[in-house]
Amino acid sequence: MYIEQLYTNCLAQAAYYIESNGEAAIVDPIREWEPYVELAARRGARIRYIFETHVHADFVSGHLDLARATGATIVFGPEATTAYDVHAARDGERFQLGDLAIETLHTPGHTPESTCYLLSDETGRPSAIFTGDTLFVGDVGRPDLLDGRVTKESLASRMYDSLRNKILPLADDIVLYPGHGPGSSCGKNIGKETWSTLGEQKRRNYALREMSREAFIHAVTEGLTAPPAYYFFDATINKKGYTPLEEVLARNVHALDLEAFEGARSKGALVLDVRGPEEFELGFIPGSINIGLDGQYALWVGTLIDSRSPLAIVAPPGREEEAIRRLARVGYEQVVGFLNGGFDTWQAGGRPVERISSVEPEAFHDSASTRTVLDVRKLGEFETAHVDGAQHIPLAELEARLGELDPREPYLIHCAGGYRSMIAASLLRKKGFEDVLNLHGGFSKIRPPVPEGSSVPL
Repeated sequence: MYIEQLYTNCLAQAAYYIESNGEAAIVDPIREWEPYVELAARRGARIRYIFETHVHADFVSGHLDLARATGATIVFGPEATTAYDVHAARDGERFQLGDLAIETLHTPGHTPESTCYLLSDETGRPSAIFTGDTLFVGDVGRPDLLDGRVTKESLASRMYDSLRNKILPLADDIVLYPGHGPGSSCGKNIGKETWSTLGEQKRRNYALREMSREAFIHAVTEGLTAPPAYYFFDATINKKGYTPLEEVLARNVHALDLEAFEGARSKGALVLDVRGPEEFELGFIPGSINIGLDGQYALWVGTLIDSRSPLAIVAPPGREEEAIRRLARVGYEQVVGFLNGGFDTWQAGGRPVERISSVEPEAFHDSASTRTVLDVRKLGEFETAHVDGAQHIPLAELEARLGELDPREPYLIHCAGGYRSMIAASLLRKKGFEDVLNLHGGFSKIRPPVPEGSSVPL
């Protein structure tokens, strides 16, 4: 038996490769299917099954392209509806994979079709469970991502039964392999680890504690923020099918000279600058948004940018295709091309350049004394500890809440490490906020040891 977790940081997503006796299965593949085929080829195995834990909303699944390439069977659990052929598994149905058995456990709650897959080893002993978005480390899947078709309370009630009837009776030593890690919006507050054991989660996960149905529904629905708008867009793609990735790349990976790039920009294309924040702040094209490749790039693009918006890419030379390929992971295919030569081409052409200043951690308090501190971390991060007097607007809500800010006021923006705050600074500059400073290194560099829930006095 061989299991490998294939984690994609920019989606905070985990796919899995399972193999026994030359037969392999993939659980929840992302759109770039080639690595799965290459892994199987290196190990001398044939991909026989593609197991989907549910219809994903946060990324475009690679199941269709992978099935075309390998002939593997796509398996969904009960209640899944798709516009293409799949094997609709029954609750309790078992699939043989070499010397292993994989059992379908229908666990509705995150979505009606949510399904876990229980893996039994060569001796028949259950040893691992692939839970998708049903159960995470420290959390469970949100029950509010169906665009109002089913109430979150109704799904939370079904999740209550799924966890207690299907998950809690399983042995403590079974390894838990979830669909997401920290940063994903599919849960409220997913833990830092990307795997665990059921025993550990029974002890530590709030959703698995003894409680009434009513208390559980309140616990999992309390404090939910609006999901990223692209989730419903991606869920539709995953139900209806999509253009093969190779065709998308052939259309979108297109080098633009300076004049063509300016033409696209003048026609309304949004300039997406995917360089790191340290490069971006030193000079950028006016009106561009910075979402760096070396972070949760696809997740933040999907959260902050309209999926219908045409995009013109500014990337570090050599990483243009990567930037466009990773946009396709979340269904963003309206790319007009990339600036050939990157930002250097823009600058060499004598075009206007803007900059954003940053302050070092040691100068934070002096700068904060004359500015409004804007904290763009998530609510849970803010509640753990924050700067005294800071204004808190999570990055995902920033554009919708711009009315709470004054473009004439000076702001000092921070997140935890500097990635999200530069995204926020670029958004504010695009919206006409001229006097914004960014904190290098983020809150982690200025936070003294404080009790949980405390503020940090200036």
